[in-house]
Amino acid sequence: MHKTILHDRHLGLAARMAPFAGWEMPLDYGSQIAEHHAVRRACGLFDVSHMGVVDLIGGDVLGLTRWLLACDPGRLVDGAGQYGLLLNERGGVTDDLIAYRLHEGHFVLVINAGNREKDLSWIRIHAPAHNVTVTERTDLAILALQGPHAVRHLAQALPAEMAERASALPSFHILDEGGRRVARTGYTGEDGFELILPLTEAGAAWDRLLAAGVAPAGLGARDTLRLEAGLNLHGRDMDSKSNPLERGLGWTIAWEPENRLFSGRQVLEPSRRDPALRKRMGLLLIDKGVLRDHLPVVLDGEVVGEITSGGYSPTLERGIALAVVQPHLQPGAVCQVELRGRMLNARAVRPPFVKFGKAALRD
Repeated sequence: MHKTILHDRHLGLAARMAPFAGWEMPLDYGSQIAEHHAVRRACGLFDVSHMGVVDLIGGDVLGLTRWLLACDPGRLVDGAGQYGLLLNERGGVTDDLIAYRLHEGHFVLVINAGNREKDLSWIRIHAPAHNVTVTERTDLAILALQGPHAVRHLAQALPAEMAERASALPSFHILDEGGRRVARTGYTGEDGFELILPLTEAGAAWDRLLAAGVAPAGLGARDTLRLEAGLNLHGRDMDSKSNPLERGLGWTIAWEPENRLFSGRQVLEPSRRDPALRKRMGLLLIDKGVLRDHLPVVLDGEVVGEITSGGYSPTLERGIALAVVQPHLQPGAVCQVELRGRMLNARAVRPPFVKFGKAALRD
C-alpha cells in the first residue's frame, strides 16, 4: 500500500484511514460532514498526493496531446489548462484529467490515482512517434486548498510574491515558478487551488495552513462535495466502457476541426446525434432516505436508468444522485428510485446541485 509524504501527519491528527486506489488515505478527521461544511463555508485542505503528475516535454508535444485527448489542447495559451478525457480506441473513458500548457514545448497532465499505470502505459505507447519525453513526477505532492476563503490562505503555503500572483490567476490557469506549481482548479464546486509542491516542502506547507485555521479534509468530504457539484468520478460515473456522450461529457469533446483525429473519435462520432442515446441526469430525493449507487430509476412503472453516484447532500440536507437514464426522462419530472423494495420519489434535475455554497437546482 502506497503512502503519501503526509501520512504520518494524518495519523497524528487521528484520521480514519482506508485503502483507496492502492494508497492508504484519510477518509476523515473525525467528522466528514464538518469537513464538508468547512469547505463550503470557509476553507479546507486535502492531501491529494496520490494523484499523478505527468510532464510531456519536447518534440511534437502538441501533436501528441491532440491525439491523446478528446479536448483540443491546441486551443490553450501558455499557463492555461482544461478538463479533458483520455479515451481508448473504442471511445471509452480511460481517465478524466486536467491538461495544462506551461509553454509551447511543455504540457502537464494531472491524472487519477487508480489509472496512473494504464494512463502512463497508453501515453508511452504513443509518445515515441512524436519524440516526446514522458516523466512521472514522483518528486511532487499535491495539496488541494478549497473554499471561499482559499485565496486568503495562499500566503501560508507559498512565497509571498508567488502567492500574490497565484491569487490573481483566472480559473483553470497555472503558475510554474521555482519548482512549485499552483493551479486555480479543484473538485468541490468552490474556488480553490491545487498546490503542486516538492515533497520536501509539502509537510511544512500543510502545517502552516492548518496552523492558520484551515480545516483538514478527507476523501469522504471530497466525495460529497464533488457529488453536490455534479462532477463525475471515474470508476463510478464512467469507465473504460462508457460512452462519454451518455455521461454528460459531450462538452469536453472538440469535434472541430473535423480533420483532427483523436483516439476513439471514429467510434464515437456516429452516436453524436443518436436520439436514443442515454443521458446523464441529477436526482433530488423528495422522500426521506439516502440514494446509493446502482439503484434503478423508475418512471411510470418502467426502469429507465440507474444511479451511478448516490449519497447524502450535507448542504441541501437530502439525498442526491447522478444517474444515466433514457432520453425521455426530462428535468422536472418526478420519478422513483427503488431502495430495498421501497419506491422513493425523486425529482429529475440538471446538475450541479450546489455551486459556490448555494443550491443551484435547475429543472
